[in-house]
Amino acid sequence: MTVQRVPAQAAGTFDLGGDLAVNRLGFGTMRLPGPGVWGPPTDHDQAIGVLRRAVELGVNFLDTADSYGPHVAEELIREALHPYPEDLVIATKAGLTRFGPITRPGPGQWPPLGRPEYLRQQAEMSLRRLRLDRIDLFQLHRVDPKVPFADQIGELARLREEGKIRHIGLSEVSVDQIKAAQQIAPIVSVQNRFNLTDRTAQPVLDHAAGHGIAFIPFFPLATGALAGTGGPLAELAATHQATPAQLALAWLLKRSPVILPIPGTTSAAHLEENVLAAGIELTDSEHDALSAAAA
Repeated sequence: MTVQRVPAQAAGTFDLGGDLAVNRLGFGTMRLPGPGVWGPPTDHDQAIGVLRRAVELGVNFLDTADSYGPHVAEELIREALHPYPEDLVIATKAGLTRFGPITRPGPGQWPPLGRPEYLRQQAEMSLRRLRLDRIDLFQLHRVDPKVPFADQIGELARLREEGKIRHIGLSEVSVDQIKAAQQIAPIVSVQNRFNLTDRTAQPVLDHAAGHGIAFIPFFPLATGALAGTGGPLAELAATHQATPAQLALAWLLKRSPVILPIPGTTSAAHLEENVLAAGIELTDSEHDALSAAAA
């Protein structure tokens, strides 16, 4: 499948924090480092090419983190795109540590660390690696249960006051945690797991939609058995002359105007397929049918 135009804008835009207009279909960089999200990419030139192609296709919202590699994804962004296009928004995160490549599922692979001095150090290092004067969106990657929540958000608030970060986001949080954070500093985004087959974060999405907060779903392409031969997702994809993955993204874009999907890939061809989802418009009945099938 070949993209003949710049389609990322087709899904419309969202004003992140009220002052940063981003095309709603973004790009996540977690898959760019080597196996297990560790070390350099298997194909360095391909990783650089994917980032540059994403921008060519109209993607102007990149999501990354200091723990991807660690540091590798941020370094690849700088190498591929600096000096950055004027409208490019880079979101990074801190609050998770790494001790080696991912070898099995489970939270133990990404130990949280939310001590204020560590979050500050990582923000400073991200500024250096990305070669930025200010990070547009700095997200707390996980809440550290061993550190007072107010201390974690308070340090991000201080970084914002100092002009080192522009906006604050959260990841894998509850509605109550969002409310508590908002008592300390403005929160403009939340990044929780959400897709066709996992909608446990629906209350968080509802809260985000009601307060103008961006909702950035990770693992957006999970489709489960719905994508199998004869499944409802596969059948509807055929109707739209699209892939099941494209329909999964179209479903997210239809679900709420605050949703900013960030599918990631190491393949330019797969990237182009994902971006084409921005131009797929599901009807209300198609969206509802997929929602019901996956419930």
